[in-house]
Amino acid sequence: MIAHLNPAERLVYRTLVLTWPFYAVGALYVVGPVLAWTLGGLAMLVLYLGPAVREDMRATGTIPPVVWAWILGMFVMLVALWLGHLDWGLGIKKTIKSSIGWAKGWALLALFPLAGALLPIRREVLIRAQCVVGLWTLIVAPVLIVAPYVGLPERIFTSPLKAIGGPGPEYFSVFLFTWDPASWTPRWQFYAPWSPFAALLGVVMVLFAFEEKSFRWRNIGVAAGMLMIFASKSRMGLVGLVACTIGPRMMPLLLRGWAWQIVAALTASMAVFGTALATSALQAISAFKNARAESTRVRATLQRIATERWENEAFWFGHGTVQPGSHAVEYMPIGSHHTWFGLLFVKGIVGLAALLVPFVWQMLLCLIDAARGRRGRLPLGIMMTLTLLSFGENIEIEAYLLWPALILLGIHARELKLDEKL
Repeated sequence: MIAHLNPAERLVYRTLVLTWPFYAVGALYVVGPVLAWTLGGLAMLVLYLGPAVREDMRATGTIPPVVWAWILGMFVMLVALWLGHLDWGLGIKKTIKSSIGWAKGWALLALFPLAGALLPIRREVLIRAQCVVGLWTLIVAPVLIVAPYVGLPERIFTSPLKAIGGPGPEYFSVFLFTWDPASWTPRWQFYAPWSPFAALLGVVMVLFAFEEKSFRWRNIGVAAGMLMIFASKSRMGLVGLVACTIGPRMMPLLLRGWAWQIVAALTASMAVFGTALATSALQAISAFKNARAESTRVRATLQRIATERWENEAFWFGHGTVQPGSHAVEYMPIGSHHTWFGLLFVKGIVGLAALLVPFVWQMLLCLIDAARGRRGRLPLGIMMTLTLLSFGENIEIEAYLLWPALILLGIHARELKLDEKL
């Protein structure tokens, strides 16, 4: 454990390293929002009290502009929710329930960056804690891996905490593994509600582990992240493992003249090899989609229905909530399985803009800083992972497990703001 933790760091560290015990009792979906509002409230308190707070807990500055954008964007998201419910006459009870859902989902995208920006939380605390979670993962992995082959059940139990309410019982359930309905082979989801999300959490773990200074802990974190990616059997996880680790490390080349000369030469060579490369790329994309053809079909159908209904029925503020899907999409809710199409369907163009503006702003800051030096690698890798995640999942209902990454984005925003003062 890293020495000299202040109270905020101690809370973050202990909560993160207890990920597996919290999962074992089906409490992760409760822990995330509680931690978000606790840290957010603490951040505002230390900002308000200023010098009256103990020295090691004082606010590290004022709220950075990009964090203000997250706060404003998520508030606009809440307003869009209210107006969508009003437009469709969903009633007070449904509006209150959805508002509570906002507090457990979208609000976390503002609260955790706010905490990272104001509270004196160090990067290395989050990095080490992620590697400790990796150690837990490697310890329990043998039981998970052999479970389907020795006749153990998929689901151990569903926690009574599901009475609190959430997107579904899987968020409160403890799984050893699941059977893939397409191939009837086992897939592992570790402490995530389903396998593809576990793969992206594995990518995040690898990104954090790469920044660990201890050789032993770094290897543990990378090994655990790789295990999560490969055992989940997720195509998106494999893409993320390559793109989100290599991409940020290539950014400094943008400032090197010789790199641009190589790009120019490669561009010129496209006149000769372009057709063959384009054909190979199309074949690779087709193979990628056909690897899980049924999943690809369902997602494409969900996106098409969501887009058509948004444009024709609820352009500005959306439908207020997801709606049941038909047999054509295997009864998956319309507005799920894609952050951006889901936002259009549920919260309309206003909701889409509320996420897009801070998301793009944060991405640009990370791109620029990654081009300048090492500090921007981890934030950029996180933003690239969130981008991948947004194309296949709904970010807001998974923020409760993405909170270390969101705090890191706040820390990065704080670092950039301090640079401006120097």
